[in-house]
Amino acid sequence: MSEFLGHRVEDISLSRETKIDEMVLQMLNSGGFSAKKVGVAANVLANMQKEEECLRFLSFPACIVATGARGIIKDLLKKKMFDCVITTCGTLDHDIARTKKDYYHGEFNVDDISLHKQGINRLGNIFIPNESYGVVLEELVQPILKELWDTDRKKWATSELIAEFGRRLDDENSIIYWAQKNDIPVFVPGITDGAFGSQLWMFYQNQRDFTIDVFSDEQRISDMVFIAKKTGGLLIGGGISKHHTIWWNQFRDGLDYVVYITTAQEYDGSLSGAKINEAISWGKVREDAKHVTVEGDATVILPLLYGAILNRV
Repeated sequence: MSEFLGHRVEDISLSRETKIDEMVLQMLNSGGFSAKKVGVAANVLANMQKEEECLRFLSFPACIVATGARGIIKDLLKKKMFDCVITTCGTLDHDIARTKKDYYHGEFNVDDISLHKQGINRLGNIFIPNESYGVVLEELVQPILKELWDTDRKKWATSELIAEFGRRLDDENSIIYWAQKNDIPVFVPGITDGAFGSQLWMFYQNQRDFTIDVFSDEQRISDMVFIAKKTGGLLIGGGISKHHTIWWNQFRDGLDYVVYITTAQEYDGSLSGAKINEAISWGKVREDAKHVTVEGDATVILPLLYGAILNRV
């Protein structure tokens, strides 16, 4: 038999009793397109979790935190399945705002002018009223900043500041609540690019000594990376979160395990569209790394992967 014909395609067969991990295993054995990639990704993540000396990175963009996928991210941190988070400022916006106010089901095809007139912001097919976003953030963020300022500390790394906010939220649905509770640092390299960052800027108007120390964050990541025996990452979406994760890992010759979920295309040369094997050429992922790029919507794929590895680790 040809060396190319090692595994035969198996049909997927589901019943009412089929569990998620069993279904994802069948997807792996089905040999077909993205279904197989989801199965491969589950294996990579499970092996990464079992690697006791592996430093595990979780990176993701803000948009999924506005959806129910926030609950999966929260559980990953609650169960200490990752050691470090790298994300965007909007994650703080949505996570903090949703501790006090609701977001709502919406539609992609809607009259956005009408929404604007009613004070409703649209994020894809999620509707976010002004009072659930900018208004509530100002009410929550400014008093905490004042409280921290009164301790006479003027300079904060993003990871330190986020931990202080997580400590004060007292909401078990919050991502940053569980991150601080389990001593998992959350890094936001682009801290000013969002509503939370705007609140920091507003506070700075009257407290000119207030400083965000991004170099302390970089030093902390450096200290983690350089002592790690192995590293792995679940990278959800691209942009600064993905790049910051793979960038730091190039200094130790690359990640050992990587699962990358993306909807972007690679033909335009974008980082978000770049499949994870491109990072091997830069030394950001090891040549012998266990890796897979899964094309698709993270709000669908992430619950499948989480459900698949729950019983394995």
